[in-house]
Amino acid sequence: MSRIGNRKIAIPSGVTCSLDGNKLTVKGPKGELSREFNKDITIEIEENSVVCKRNNEAKFTKSIHGTTNALIKNMFVGVSEGFTVELESVGVGYRFAVSGNKITVSAGYSHPVIVEIPADLKVESASNTELKISGIDNQKVSEFAANIRKIRKPEPYKGKGIRYKGEHIRRKEGKKAAK
Repeated sequence: MSRIGNRKIAIPSGVTCSLDGNKLTVKGPKGELSREFNKDITIEIEENSVVCKRNNEAKFTKSIHGTTNALIKNMFVGVSEGFTVELESVGVGYRFAVSGNKITVSAGYSHPVIVEIPADLKVESASNTELKISGIDNQKVSEFAANIRKIRKPEPYKGKGIRYKGEHIRRKEGKKAAK
């Protein structure tokens, strides 16, 4: 029994949604998102809520029931509030520089790494060591942030690298001097 899949998703005020077969389109103050869902899940729009129902009891259908519900919930949150991920760079000379639609990342390599910003994302830099990525699609925001973090993951000995803001890095002790 999927508890997440069975929940009713309340449609926020200022958001409209339409259903065409199994393609759900959500419009809100921040923008518009549409997504095609699996035919094994029936999506119904009631008065002020959306409900997902399984068409059969197959293992795959049960596994995507809750996922479908969560994706629809994220669509509503995205078009009404948006998603934000913050990154920070820790280390001497580690910094971000945003110019136009490109981010220049200096992360201890012999060359700066230049990353192009997707058109539907907004990137701000409060300081040269902090980066704020925002957009309406949770998957795109999170994936872009993960790709930036992947340039130089935080290492456990000194803690240097690019990390999510507030992320805890488990530290290691390092070598002991021989006696």
